[in-house]
Amino acid sequence: MKSAGLVILIALLSAALAIAGYRYFDNRESISLFGEENRALLSDINPSASVSSAGNPDFVRAAAMVTPAVVHINTQYDRAVVSGNPFYGNQAVPAHGSGSGVLISPDGYVVTNNHVIENASAIEVVLPDKRTFSAKLIGRDPDTDLALVKVKGSDLPVVPLGNSDSVQVGEWVLAVGYPFSLNSTVTAGIISAKGRSIGILNRQSQDYYADPSQPGFNTAIESFIQTDAAINRGNSGGALVNTDGKLIGINAAIASQTGSYAGYGFAIPVNLMRKIVNDFRKYGEVRRGYLGVSFPAPAAEDDLLRQLGVDPASVKGVYVTGIQSGSGAAAAGLKEGDIIQKIDGVSVTSSSELSERIARYNPGDKVQLTFLRDGRTRSANVVLKGEEEARRASGAERSEDSFQARLGATFAPVPDRMKQQYRLRSGVYVTAVQRNGFFFKAGIPEGTIITSINGIPVNNTSDMEKAIAATRNNMVRIVGITPDGAGFVFSIPLGA
Repeated sequence: MKSAGLVILIALLSAALAIAGYRYFDNRESISLFGEENRALLSDINPSASVSSAGNPDFVRAAAMVTPAVVHINTQYDRAVVSGNPFYGNQAVPAHGSGSGVLISPDGYVVTNNHVIENASAIEVVLPDKRTFSAKLIGRDPDTDLALVKVKGSDLPVVPLGNSDSVQVGEWVLAVGYPFSLNSTVTAGIISAKGRSIGILNRQSQDYYADPSQPGFNTAIESFIQTDAAINRGNSGGALVNTDGKLIGINAAIASQTGSYAGYGFAIPVNLMRKIVNDFRKYGEVRRGYLGVSFPAPAAEDDLLRQLGVDPASVKGVYVTGIQSGSGAAAAGLKEGDIIQKIDGVSVTSSSELSERIARYNPGDKVQLTFLRDGRTRSANVVLKGEEEARRASGAERSEDSFQARLGATFAPVPDRMKQQYRLRSGVYVTAVQRNGFFFKAGIPEGTIITSINGIPVNNTSDMEKAIAATRNNMVRIVGITPDGAGFVFSIPLGA
C-alpha cells in the first residue's frame, strides 16, 4: 500500500516538473522571438487599452479634452425655399444649414470650413453645454476652405493646437463634430495618408464634401490629411485630433459614391490653418506668397513625365514644367525641368506638399529652395510675390492673340451629334495638342472634349479665355470627357 502511494506521488511530481519545464521553455521561446527590448515593451501593455503612436493608451482623455470645445454651427440664408405644408399650403421659408467648428481661443474665435458659412446671413454657434451665441464672420478663404468666426465670450473651452507636420501614417486620431446634426460625436481611426490631393478644387459635388447641403467652395490648396475615422455630413469644420487631444486638422471632405462615410475622410492640416487664421485676425483676408512655378496636376503627373521622356520613379521632388515671367522663381534663376526637393530645408515629395508649404508664407517672404538640375543639387533664395504682383507679371501672357498658342492646343466647337451622344449642353473639342504647351504639360490629349472651365460652360475659345481669366490663385479646373468617353475633372495649377 505504501509502495503504491509512493508510485502515485512520484508520478504526480514528474507531471508537475514536466509541465513546469514546458512552460519554462515555452516562455523562453516567446522571449527569444520578441527580443529583450520588446519584452520590456510588452510588460507595459494594458490588454484592455488601445495604444496609439502618440503614446496615449486610450481615447477617453482626448475625447474629454476636446468635445467641450467642438461646436455646432447653424446658418441661415436670405434666399428662401418653397416648403409644401399640407395644412397651410406652399410657404417661402428661410434656407438653413449646419456644420461644425472648433474653438481655438478663450475669447471666442472659432475655426470652421468656408463652405459651412459661405453666403450665410446669420451664423449661430452652439456649445455642447447648450450655450448659444450669435457669431460674427472675421474672414473666409475659398482657396483653403477655411473660415474664422467670433463669438462674444470669455474663459471658453479651447482645443490646443498640435503640429500637423509631425503626424505619421498609422497614428491613431479622433474626429469630433456634429454629423447629421446629431449631438457631439467622436469617432476613431488612423491617419491613412498625408499630403493627399483628391481633385476637388472648385468642385461642387455631394460625393466629396463632408456636408453636401452647404454651398460649394473653391479650393486652391489640397494637401489633406487622410483618415479612416468616420466623417459624415455635418462633420465639416470639426476637429481631427491626436490622442494627446491636440488639433492636427480641420475636417473638410469625404470620398464617397453616396455622400456618406465610405472609409475616407480628409482634413486641412493645422499648420496651414495657423497661417490662414493669423491673416484673418490681422488683415481680415488671406495674404499669400507666390513662387511662380508650374507643375503637373497629381492625376496627370506620371503620364506627363513619361511623355517628356522622364522616368517618374527618378523624380524625387516636384518637377517644374514652367516658370512664370516676372515671378520670384524667374528672378532666382529657376528653369523648366528643375526638380524642387526642399523648401527651407524641409523635403517636399509632391506638388500638393509644395503648394501647402508655399501657402504658409506671406508676400515678400524669402524662401530657400533646394533643387536638382542636370543631376546636381543647387539652391536659390526666392522672394515670394503677392497675388496682385503675380497677376500683373503673368498678365502679358493672357492676351487674346496668344491664347491658343499659350495653351498649346487648337479647338473647335463640339459637333451636335457628339453633344447628343454624350448628352452635353456645352463643349469645345481639342483638335490638336502641341508638345510643351499647357495642355500637353497637363496631360490633356487630342480628342478631349472640354465642357467647362472653372465651373463656366465653354463653347468656343472666347468662352475659354473668359473662364481662365476668372481663375483664382492660378488654379484652373477643367471638366470634360476623355477620348474614350470617360468623364474627368482636372485641377491644374498655373503656378504656385
